[in-house]
Amino acid sequence: MSEAEAANRLMRLAKEIARHDKLYHDRDAPEISDADYDALVRENRTLEERFPQLVRTDSPSKRLGAAPATALAKVAHARPMLSLDNAFAADEVEEFVARIKRFLALPAHAFVAMTAEPKIDGLSCSLRYERGELVLAATRGDGAVGEDVTANVRTIGDIPQQIANAPVVLEVRGEVYMSKADFEGLNERQEAGGGKIFANPRNAAAGSLRQKDASITAARPLRFLAHGWGELSEPLADAQYEAMKQIEGFGIPVAELLVRCDDVAAMLAHYRAIEKARADLSFDIDGVVYKVDRLDLQERLGFVARAPRWGLAHKFPAEKAETTLEAIDIQVGRTGKLTPVGRLQPVGVGGVIVANVTLHNRDEIERLGLRIGDRVRIQRAGDVIPQVVENLTRDEMRPAYRFPTRCPECGSEAVAEEGEVDVRCTGGLICPAQRFERLRHLVSRGALDIEGLGEKSILEFIELGWLNSPADIFRLRNHRAELLGREGWKEKSVDNLLAAIEAKREPDGPRFLFGLGVRHVGIVTARDLLKCFGTIEELRRTALSEGGEAELSSVQGVGPVVAEALVDFFHEAHNREALDDLLSEVLPQPFMSAAKQTEWSGKTIVFTGSLETMSRDEAKAQAERLGARAAGSVSAKTDLVVAGPGAGSKLKKAEELGIRVVSEAEWTRIVAEA
Repeated sequence: MSEAEAANRLMRLAKEIARHDKLYHDRDAPEISDADYDALVRENRTLEERFPQLVRTDSPSKRLGAAPATALAKVAHARPMLSLDNAFAADEVEEFVARIKRFLALPAHAFVAMTAEPKIDGLSCSLRYERGELVLAATRGDGAVGEDVTANVRTIGDIPQQIANAPVVLEVRGEVYMSKADFEGLNERQEAGGGKIFANPRNAAAGSLRQKDASITAARPLRFLAHGWGELSEPLADAQYEAMKQIEGFGIPVAELLVRCDDVAAMLAHYRAIEKARADLSFDIDGVVYKVDRLDLQERLGFVARAPRWGLAHKFPAEKAETTLEAIDIQVGRTGKLTPVGRLQPVGVGGVIVANVTLHNRDEIERLGLRIGDRVRIQRAGDVIPQVVENLTRDEMRPAYRFPTRCPECGSEAVAEEGEVDVRCTGGLICPAQRFERLRHLVSRGALDIEGLGEKSILEFIELGWLNSPADIFRLRNHRAELLGREGWKEKSVDNLLAAIEAKREPDGPRFLFGLGVRHVGIVTARDLLKCFGTIEELRRTALSEGGEAELSSVQGVGPVVAEALVDFFHEAHNREALDDLLSEVLPQPFMSAAKQTEWSGKTIVFTGSLETMSRDEAKAQAERLGARAAGSVSAKTDLVVAGPGAGSKLKKAEELGIRVVSEAEWTRIVAEA
């Protein structure tokens, strides 16, 4: 694979995985199995390891989940609730340990002690105690903002309402789950009463915890198991293992199979022991979690956007079954992508009935030789919808499946760009699917977050001819009188909607940019772009300027594919017209960094040569914590160069440009004094 092909594939993976993150974390409605999702993440990681220069800031390893989208109140987490990177084989666990030692600049023979515990398959939840009283419980949400489920959590018997001898502030994190036996009993009662039948214990737990009526939650047999903590007013211990035992001492359940391991062999042995005991456990698990034991090392290792560097989830193999592919449907997404969805003869896999599978794209269908009527082997690992891993009847004579060359929604030509595997509708805003999806994306939780403007309302307004472009959202007030005369709309609901729209006339800049739907620009990339350029106007000016594509590419993690997509977007007259029209109605706010405000905030720092007391990754993380940007090359915009032994051309260029140069020791002092 060439570098250009790898960059292209990484862009597509970032976008596809972001979509599945939203479906899983936001809607509790995954379209692919855990194994399918993990395969995408694994492919992304393999490409990043092969092409480290192409690693993106919106890589799946650096992305949060999805913003909550239920009627429950939103609540910001004092510290982000992040997920874990995954491993599937022993050598990946070994590489995880080796990677930690490289980051910490430890010798190869050293070993960093780890804890190991079962990875329970539940819904993440944070419990906040103040002076021993439970004051708040929240779901994970997108990692930064979750849902307030305090009233519901108070009905869970495992969770104490008061604890003694705790820190003034104690935030315990863990999983709300339902035991296998309780799950079966619940479904029996649901079936007898004509209620909803849950697909698996996790879905049952998630649905039960996120009820608006706490009495419904109280009637459901929910449990809680702690696996960590968030904000603390004082440390619980110096190590992960002792801290978890301290939490257990507060009366909060902790995994009985939590152990401390002194080498990789012990880690893998515990993994095998838990896997062997899996079927006999009272609750579902899908792997084993490893964490660096020493908390001071955890602090040094820090986080990427999506996960801590000091933790890893070692997943169990997926479960498999055979069934028949009965049909292939085509769905059109907001960017015009035609996604094939396989309809299966329903089959049970690990106690769950599955009937649908995403087939990803045209190439995947061809790779598997899939045709309607084929017998296929599928696998899943915790979710309802699996992946196809093998076509068992590809040698049988049967008509080949022909992928559509026309959009099923609007009839426009459907084509794949050079070097792309995705087939897309060329209809743009004339395509009903794209117009609806683009407008829905713009007002979604991750973008403008306009409360009350949901799918039903968007469809209604499109049909009425009131919504044809993004700016039309802010002109809906002109239709107030007409809307009041429509069924289902009362004065209060109309005024609430219009007020919610008016409240977004000065939106957050990165969310606004993300909402525009530029290909390959996710929320993390949008933040990085506006962190560098400040405003949408400056970003557009750069994209349209001579050499703009190169300047965009120089933003760390953006790369040539995103830069090209931005240049293409801003060079299209209809995009500029639509953006100008929208900007006549709204005023996006400049990027505001959440990093520590120091004298280095907004500055650009380049590290060159060998670093002797820390890894390059740790140094870059330190710069980002100071509010600075770690760049890969020296230019007139560079503010500081940290040069170690062996510094070459970058040091020479810095000296020629008169840029301040410091040693690694001086950089360490800067960090300590900031």
